[in-house]
Amino acid sequence: MTQFLRGKQAGVQRDFSAGLDPSLFAIDELVRYGINSQIGALAYDPVQSLLAVGTNDTQYGPGQVYVFGRARVSVTFPLPRKASVRTVQFSADKLVALDSRNEISCFSLETTRIVSSYAPPGGVTAILTDPALDYALIGLQNGEVVAYDLDRQGPTPLRIPNFWKQQNPRCRSAPIVSLALHPRDIGILLIGYSEGAVIYSFKSDKTTKFFQYELPPGAPGGDSDPTSGNTRRYPHLTQALWHPTGTFVLTGHDDSSLVVWDPKDGRRILARTLQNIHVDRAGASSEVLGSTSGTFAFKSPLFRIAWCSKENPDDTGLLVAGGTATTSVEKGLSFLDLGQTPVYATSSWQVLQNYFEKPKGQHTLATPPNSEVVEFCLIPRRSPYYAGSHDPIAVIALLTSGELVTLSFPSGHPISPTNQLHPSLTYVHPFISRVDLGYVDRTRWLGMVENRSKGPLILKGGAEAKHPILKFANRNVIQSAHADGTIRVWDAGHGDEVENGSVLQIDLSRAIGRSSDINVSRMSISGATGELAVGLRTGETTVFRWGHNKDFGRNTTQTEVKNFGLQSITSRAEPSLKEGLLPLTLFEGQGPVSALKVTDVGFVAAGFETGKIVVIDLRGPAVIYDAGIDDFAQYSRRGSVRKSTNQQPRKPEWPTCIEFGVMSLESEDYSSLLMFVGTSLGSLSTFKLLPQSHGGYSVQYTGTTSVDGKVICVAPIDAELGDPAEATQAAVAGLREGARINGVLLAVTTSSVRIFKPPAAKGAHKSWDEILCDSAAVVRYHAKGYALLGLYGDGSAKVYSIPALKQIASAPVDHILDVRRFSEAVITSTGDVLSWTGPSETAMLNVWGTGTDLTRSRDKLFNVDVQVPPRPTISNVQWMTGTLYVTPADMDALIGGPDRPPSKRMLEQMRAEERERRALGRQAASSSSSSGREDEGYWAYMQRQVQERTQNLGFADNSMDRLEENSSNFADDVNKFVSKQKKKAVMGLIGSKLGL
Repeated sequence: MTQFLRGKQAGVQRDFSAGLDPSLFAIDELVRYGINSQIGALAYDPVQSLLAVGTNDTQYGPGQVYVFGRARVSVTFPLPRKASVRTVQFSADKLVALDSRNEISCFSLETTRIVSSYAPPGGVTAILTDPALDYALIGLQNGEVVAYDLDRQGPTPLRIPNFWKQQNPRCRSAPIVSLALHPRDIGILLIGYSEGAVIYSFKSDKTTKFFQYELPPGAPGGDSDPTSGNTRRYPHLTQALWHPTGTFVLTGHDDSSLVVWDPKDGRRILARTLQNIHVDRAGASSEVLGSTSGTFAFKSPLFRIAWCSKENPDDTGLLVAGGTATTSVEKGLSFLDLGQTPVYATSSWQVLQNYFEKPKGQHTLATPPNSEVVEFCLIPRRSPYYAGSHDPIAVIALLTSGELVTLSFPSGHPISPTNQLHPSLTYVHPFISRVDLGYVDRTRWLGMVENRSKGPLILKGGAEAKHPILKFANRNVIQSAHADGTIRVWDAGHGDEVENGSVLQIDLSRAIGRSSDINVSRMSISGATGELAVGLRTGETTVFRWGHNKDFGRNTTQTEVKNFGLQSITSRAEPSLKEGLLPLTLFEGQGPVSALKVTDVGFVAAGFETGKIVVIDLRGPAVIYDAGIDDFAQYSRRGSVRKSTNQQPRKPEWPTCIEFGVMSLESEDYSSLLMFVGTSLGSLSTFKLLPQSHGGYSVQYTGTTSVDGKVICVAPIDAELGDPAEATQAAVAGLREGARINGVLLAVTTSSVRIFKPPAAKGAHKSWDEILCDSAAVVRYHAKGYALLGLYGDGSAKVYSIPALKQIASAPVDHILDVRRFSEAVITSTGDVLSWTGPSETAMLNVWGTGTDLTRSRDKLFNVDVQVPPRPTISNVQWMTGTLYVTPADMDALIGGPDRPPSKRMLEQMRAEERERRALGRQAASSSSSSGREDEGYWAYMQRQVQERTQNLGFADNSMDRLEENSSNFADDVNKFVSKQKKKAVMGLIGSKLGL
């Protein structure tokens, strides 16, 4: 009875939810975008062109490994146990991950599943893989090195002892901190202990050189504190690495020292920091001045070092994360361009020292202010060897804040991740400050393909799985605002095939004319025109429109032209953008933008926390309405159902929700274009947009009613059909023909919902039971009807009938979504819900599903047709001088033992060669048996003659070789006979003379 009365009170005669029942309401998790937790590891495979990202185990999500390829290719690998990812490395067709529980997981890129996991006998401090090997070398806390067979999924007999303890028995602890194979001789391993470094030879099973950094009294080392150099010190080693050709060894230490060694004789060539040289000598200076006079600044530790090279591996440079003063304003990666390496065999000691003392250049690859780089990943062009540092084109840096930044190498220019990296990575590149979701017409979205100048693609690997195509569904288009003033617009899909997967980029900082204090509070996009409006907390409202940039390729002067209360910003388009969303106009308001709406018919409405409401007609563009809530406050209680006798000071009030619709008002027999504005105190005002004789529009206030609580959703509904009575282009065009829409308004607040005839009819009302509603919208399930869907503070999603407002079903979603951010969720008319699961990840749900969880990605990562290139080898000079070269096949025997069977990769290659050989044999046999010589063609006859001639020539060649050999033997026999006869004759002559 209550439901029937509510329908009568609202003026609705039909039940728009009659076809809906609880069995239709089930939560499907369609897709997730973003990174679930803080990033802890990065790796790049230049052969397959894939990027791996490992995350930490936090309260927001478990540690896992993401692998990204081209476009939307993405596969997630969960760890076997709850842990954080410490290291990820690519190795041919496998991905190896080391977690915080000292467990090594091996994933197959071909099957996208875990292959094996291994817990080494001790704490793991370093891990090393190589694309040419089927093994992972593991450095342990006790200083030993063991190996794990990635192909046979088990440990190997190899165990390298702690050589540093053998060298220095008094050393209490010498854990391994780094492992590095010689870039050209795979049989040589550089082991970095906390006390020093050792070169180990697999072929001779012994060490060849030891390196220990010793500072005599008076030598400052890398410490900035001048009082720390009074004693003899041995700074701990943090990393040891090879020169790209293996000519030198570099060690990094915990005092920020960089020490270069000669691996042939073990001598120290130079010890320096990023600022000073010869810091290992007494009396040298390593002090970095502080911000005030008479003080010094501490240096940040050396987080990571990479010895990079160009296409010529002798043209090198050092890329260093850390080692700079903590008070330095400029943060980023330090690059020392060393230039062409001197020829070691012909260079004097002084020449080698000068090479490291005086680099060709030194500069910083700048990162955002107040952010230190703690990890980075180079992007090589082709080679997976040289420790991943050969001929890189870019570098992806991980900041202390958890954000990523991509820089060109070695110039250090910022590279936008738009259409370079997966959209999930843009969530942390940099962090997203706000996300909105718009429903854009499919045809319109397919035509919105941005034309922009850009560099070569970073990720080109993988292949996307095929999904069903929903040709008649509008697109869920995400607008994401980032901390650097960038806005990205892209299709999140419905769990279907994304036909236009490109990402649109907007430079908001350029559009508003400043690079700081850019905090987006609201965004709105038109589904029919693609026009986008952006509101900021500083009061600006900016509108962008699709078009061609007439100033493409030219950095024009930004002119300020104000007209009708607006500033034209068409000259502020990006020079690199040829076609896309271009800046159109700017309105400078007062106070943060609290509500924003772009219509399909050319109007933009913005509300501000100061209480102001502004309506912009984009046909001018011009401001056609600019007033505050206080200007019509005297009318705000006339339609209220609440009575109050106490006169209290009016609280601050501002718009929270704006919607446009086409319907007839109460006591009117014609329809109008209407604007509805809900406020923070529960006022709901109605405005008419009336055409004027000069072609423009005016805004007229018609009335206000009050509802309980903050208005979070306003939905105009056709009272006869139940369809949305929105201000579409067709509905507004119908006003000229006198079309009449009998509509009602559904208003949802945090504490209740109300359906009524605007502007101030009483209507039907329902309060929520002891919980608050954070987000709501009217949704439709195919042709079965409409309902009201809301997200509530108890962590559930509930759906109510219209107009009876009876609960149809309820389901928990707090196990997927973050309840604290329900107010930021966006609900579409199809029942899709976009909301946050953590600080940098969103999930797309659909309430009209089957209750299925998020399915595994079916994207392909591994391309079997792309082969790993052969590993670089020693030079001809080294080979001629007697250097014993060890091949990867030799390493199989040295590491895996003599009884190890061939690897699966080798067996598959042998099978493929055998199949090819048999196929060629069958083809030759069938061709010879199927045709005789009597019926062979002319070209077959010629081919057979050539083959027979070749065979005959081969027989003749063999006969000539045998003849030559026989002739040579005969000549030797003759020579021996002649020599023998001569000897007898001489001896006979001598005997006759002596009378013998």
